Amino acid sequence: MLTVKYLKTEEVLADMDSGEDTRESDILLENHVDDLRQKLIQLPAGGDAQDRAVLLLELGRSLVRLNQMQDAWDAGKEAFETYVQREAWEGAIQALEIMFLSDQPDSLPALGQAIWLAVTYPVDPELTVAMLQHVVDETPPDSDGAAVAAAAAHYVADLRMPEGKERENLIFYTNQMLVTVARRHSDVQDQESFSRWFKRLELDDPAKFLVRLRNVVDVLVQQNWWFDRDALKAKLPVQ
Repeated sequence: MLTVKYLKTEEVLADMDSGEDTRESDILLENHVDDLRQKLIQLPAGGDAQDRAVLLLELGRSLVRLNQMQDAWDAGKEAFETYVQREAWEGAIQALEIMFLSDQPDSLPALGQAIWLAVTYPVDPELTVAMLQHVVDETPPDSDGAAVAAAAAHYVADLRMPEGKERENLIFYTNQMLVTVARRHSDVQDQESFSRWFKRLELDDPAKFLVRLRNVVDVLVQQNWWFDRDALKAKLPVQ
């Protein structure tokens, strides 16, 4: 069974909140939010900022589920700033996802920057796939951007995931992403049509689809970057 550490976690949790359980779940979440806020208040002055950031991530996710979007954005933004200062990119990506899910004016730039970090740095490949899944979910059916995102997700999963059952699960998931996108993009229904579609969109060449993914990121972010990409790229061992 595919793990849901990052992939569509909010949807899996939402499924648990159906019917009569919704209000009970909200009450539990509200209590959890209160508890997290108390823990934040009780953190020692001068303590490790990353301890606070971990709590802020949990708080932000809970606030998104409660539809308290401005507060979720604020929690995610504070956590993001801490993680960027520490160059802790996996935490920064999770914080940016909260900012994206909070549906604020700068949520699309948050997603774009999350994708840039998730593809640039060797973070958990499932987290990278989850960020690219957002592009698939948010773009129109006929958009090439969804195809590029799905191809990139499959490429990252294949490149980074170590051998084992989790790799098999993630590769299966990204294969399904591609099949779903092909079907809605061009009504692809069989293997032969899929192969033609895949080649026609140049999804068989990482050098081409990764450049197009960079264009998708630029459209999402515009000029609203919250870190210095050039400075970060200059630190990479391979550029």
